[in-house]
Amino acid sequence: MKGSELQRAVALLESGDWQAAHEIVQRDEDSRLSCWAHGIVHLIEGDRSNARYWYRQAKRPFPNEPSAQKEIAALRKELSRQ
Repeated sequence: MKGSELQRAVALLESGDWQAAHEIVQRDEDSRLSCWAHGIVHLIEGDRSNARYWYRQAKRPFPNEPSAQKEIAALRKELSRQ
C-alpha cells in the first residue's frame, strides 16, 4: 500500500470514519503499519479479539489500557518518520 493511502486511512480514523479506514487497510495485510491501523479499526469497532489479532500481525503489543485516540496519534507519529 502506498503511504498516501495509509495516511488517508489515518485521517479517516482521526475523523471517526473507521468503516472507510477499514476498507483501505484491509487491502494490505503485509505492511506492519497497515496491520496496526487495522487493529485500531477493530479497537474502535469494539472487537478487541480481532484488534489483538491485527496487533500481533503488526508485531506490536496490545495496549494494557487501549485508547484509540492515543494509538492513532502514535501511528500518525510513526508515519511521519517514514
